Amino acid sequence: MKDQLEKLRYPIGKFSKPEIITDEIIKSWINTIAKFPEYLKNEVNKLSVKDLELTYRPEGWTIRQLIHHCADSHMNSFIRFKLALTEETPIIKPYKEDLWSNLADSEMPIESSIKILEGLHARWAFLLSNLKGEELKREFINPESNKRLDIETAIGIYAWHCNHHLAHVINAKKV
Repeated sequence: MKDQLEKLRYPIGKFSKPEIITDEIIKSWINTIAKFPEYLKNEVNKLSVKDLELTYRPEGWTIRQLIHHCADSHMNSFIRFKLALTEETPIIKPYKEDLWSNLADSEMPIESSIKILEGLHARWAFLLSNLKGEELKREFINPESNKRLDIETAIGIYAWHCNHHLAHVINAKKV
């Protein structure tokens, strides 16, 4: 039962950093980030209001909450990338995503978050596509884990994050 819940929670597995991050891998990750809003929109464009309340696992977020979470999370990530590019190893501001997912705006229609994702991902992918070698090595610090994270690894984590939540939406639709 625990293994089944873990599979529902991480349908594509957890992020695994490659030993060597090549230019091709980074380009692939950036493409995933660039295409995510389109793929997400294709998955949800014909869903009813009732369908948006489906969950991908017991006590998991609804499709509506997942979409709003992606907008919240990716806005935060975009800001973290820009901080890392303009400051010397900044300490980022964490946020309580579980509490954010229960705020009033998580009950709104999804269109506003889809629009945010479309514009944000266009800018984000453009920024990432124009980073040079040393910029990819710039870091930020997460105070919760007290770990440094470089931009190139963070690109991979957020490409994974896109695919992770896209799989949640697809799985929720099967319920």
